[in-house]
Amino acid sequence: MQRSPGVLTSSFLLGFVSLIGATSLQASPAAAAQSTWLKRMAAQSATGASSATVGASTSVPYGWLDFCHRRPKECKVPALPAASVKLTAQNLSILKRINQKANRSIKPVSNYDHWGTMMDHWDYPTDGKGDCKIYALYKRKLLQEAGFPRQALLMTVVRDLHNEGHTILTVKTDKGDLVLDNLVDEIRPWNATGYYFLKRQSQQNPNVWVSLNQRGGTAKRLSPSS
Repeated sequence: MQRSPGVLTSSFLLGFVSLIGATSLQASPAAAAQSTWLKRMAAQSATGASSATVGASTSVPYGWLDFCHRRPKECKVPALPAASVKLTAQNLSILKRINQKANRSIKPVSNYDHWGTMMDHWDYPTDGKGDCKIYALYKRKLLQEAGFPRQALLMTVVRDLHNEGHTILTVKTDKGDLVLDNLVDEIRPWNATGYYFLKRQSQQNPNVWVSLNQRGGTAKRLSPSS
C-alpha cells in the first residue's frame, strides 16, 4: 500500500524531531568533564583556598635577569594593575590547547645538555628544545598572543615531587591559581600539584618577584583527561 504524502511527511518530521531530542540529551564526555571541572574550581574559589598566599618581595632568578639582558623588549614594560582571567569554558579550552601544544612541540633536554652551562638559561624554544623554563616562557608568550593579560601569566619557581628545582607557569583566574606544567598535560589548581612553591613574578611587574613558601596540597588528577 502506498502512503499518502501527508502521512509520509508527518512520520518523517516526528522521527526527525525525536532524533534531535535524543541527540541534545547526550552531552559529550569532554564537555561534561569540563563542566564538572569548572564547578569544582568555583567551589574551591568560594572557600578562598584556591589562590596561593603571596609574601614579600624576594630575589629575582638569575635566569630571568639573563633573559631580560638578552631580550630587553620582553622586560622593559610598564607596571600594570593586577588582573585575572575569567575562567570561562572557552578560556579553559584555550589554556588546555596551548599547554598541550607547548608540551608536544618542544623536545625535553636539560639546561646543561642544551646550553653547555650549569647557569640557568631562560629563552624561547628557538631550536625546538629546552627544559621547564623554555616550556613556561613559551606558554606565557602564546597566551599573551591569544589575548590573556600579562599580569595573570606568572613565571613560578617550585620544588617538584622529587624536591628538585622546577619552573611552571601560574595563571591567575577569577576561580583561583592554575598551573601549566610541562610534566603534566592536565591543567591543575596550584593546590593539586604537591609542589613546594618558592617564588613567582609579581602580577603588577614581571621584573619583581614575590615569595610564596608553601606546599601546593597533594598531587592529584582532577579529570579523566586534560
